[in-house]
Amino acid sequence: MRAMILAAGKGERMRPLTLVKPKPLLEVCGTTLIEHHIINLKNAGFSRIIINISWLGQQIIQKLGSGSQYGVDIRYSSEGPEPLETGGGMLKALPLIGDEPFLVVNGDIKTNFDFRDLKRDIKSLAHLILVNNPSHNSNGDFSIDGNENLSFQALKPKYTYSGIGIYHPQLFSGLKNGKFSVIPLLKQAMNKQLISGQLFNGKWNDIGTIGRLTEINLNCKKRKKNTT
Repeated sequence: MRAMILAAGKGERMRPLTLVKPKPLLEVCGTTLIEHHIINLKNAGFSRIIINISWLGQQIIQKLGSGSQYGVDIRYSSEGPEPLETGGGMLKALPLIGDEPFLVVNGDIKTNFDFRDLKRDIKSLAHLILVNNPSHNSNGDFSIDGNENLSFQALKPKYTYSGIGIYHPQLFSGLKNGKFSVIPLLKQAMNKQLISGQLFNGKWNDIGTIGRLTEINLNCKKRKKNTT
């Protein structure tokens, strides 16, 4: 199975930091966000990683190169100056991915999720990892039933989509390249019970604002100080 890291966004909520550096290259606990993912993917057995790039994307290429220094093979899907959002980015990258289901990880999260725990042989169009709702998304995104089917309807409780999932290329069948979010596609498929998921209770942070970035780095420094 191949993996894709979503790294093309402009990171507008992280400005001014992201005016000069793409968000996936911001450091958390001394390592860039995207390198955390690459290392974890490598340790889970993923050898081919596709990264979509747009805003300041050349910096990502310069930092990561071919991936050989991490023991992986990195390929880049360039979207030009304007990011294509999540759905458009995945669709454009499919020629590099192939016809089999593929793992997707948002480039702006930090987690200890073990990618080996993901189901490889999915029977749905996507299998999403959910987490308990953080304070900035207290209402959640999706509900999950006893058969692991996901829904966005007003069921309780709802959980937050972690930005980690396995996607089948068939989810994008018949679509044309362009800028669009993957969420409407997921909701359409949920209405047909074609999206499954599982709940993850480990460590997970959405590094979506400067405040959250500062907080996680401060916590990291405190832990490091307490162990020395």
